[in-house]
Amino acid sequence: MEAAGKEEISVEDEAVDKNIFKDCSKIAFYRRQKQQLSTKSTYQALLDSATKGKDSTKFQILNEATKVPLLAEVYGIEGNIFRLKINEETPLKPRYEVPDVVTSKPRTVRLISSSGDAGSLVLADGKGDLKCHITANPFKVDLMSEEEVVMSINSLGHLYFEHLQVPLKKRATKENKEDTSVDASQENQEDLGLWEEKFGKFVDVKVNGPASIGLDFSLHGFEHLYGIPQHAESHQLKNTGDGDAYRLYNLDVYGYKIHDKMGIYGSVPYLLAHKPGRTLGIFWLNASETLVEINTEPAVKYTLTQMGPVAAKQKVRSRTDVHWMSESGIIDVFLLTGPTPSDVFKQYSYLT
Repeated sequence: MEAAGKEEISVEDEAVDKNIFKDCSKIAFYRRQKQQLSTKSTYQALLDSATKGKDSTKFQILNEATKVPLLAEVYGIEGNIFRLKINEETPLKPRYEVPDVVTSKPRTVRLISSSGDAGSLVLADGKGDLKCHITANPFKVDLMSEEEVVMSINSLGHLYFEHLQVPLKKRATKENKEDTSVDASQENQEDLGLWEEKFGKFVDVKVNGPASIGLDFSLHGFEHLYGIPQHAESHQLKNTGDGDAYRLYNLDVYGYKIHDKMGIYGSVPYLLAHKPGRTLGIFWLNASETLVEINTEPAVKYTLTQMGPVAAKQKVRSRTDVHWMSESGIIDVFLLTGPTPSDVFKQYSYLT
């Protein structure tokens, strides 16, 4: 029997209809955070407020626009691990923190603090090989290994933290009647999903308003990233500038498409970065819907430091920026400093 008469069937025809799942354009907290990217970072660390406890160093981070303070905590953990937690200093009610994932309370190591340059604070482990260099204004954290910056936090100014609010129904009716801007902004509130978000026939009511968080990490000298499963994509993570971000959201998807960043059966917010001589890990401890954007700036042999015939040549290292965005919860991130792949795997297995 001749095969020529048979109808050709593509596996694409059998793939799931992506319209029944959200992409980035349909996710309200993603739209809100991307809207902020065009503005300059409005957060500064109040290092004068820094206090040193048994397990951590705490200090305030102030939103210059809203004047609402956040509380940051930096922990040193046994085995070359740093932990950064950022939460509302006085939340309306406790924000969700993930239980049962970290196997037990990690054993902390005392961090030695010292003043750096004006407006900065340096926290070092006992050996002095690893340091957290905290810059006050704008707020930034540089993770240093043997005086080399291997990772920067909030260097792009993408720190984002939505504060819980009093429910609309409980607000003074007198204020609502007098404030004519409420009606004028109603359409904008619905578009950004501040109090209610709709997708198909599903309605998500946010009693205390939006509560999303976000933070960026710059990995210096790294071009190869892996992890944040589960996606039907290549082993090495790809740049997301020309499409959707990687979505971490548990879905039971039959007939999922390959080479696609949509979330499927499981989600593990654990990312690895590797280069010759060093491996790093980022464990973003958050169970809510999470989006991860990746942008790699490859290394160039040289760049001109000045114009003219005697322009000096300076080698520029590669850098990969990773932007994490979650729908709710707090910022709770473990920085696994390696330096070898085996060390990073030990650090992660020690935590979880």
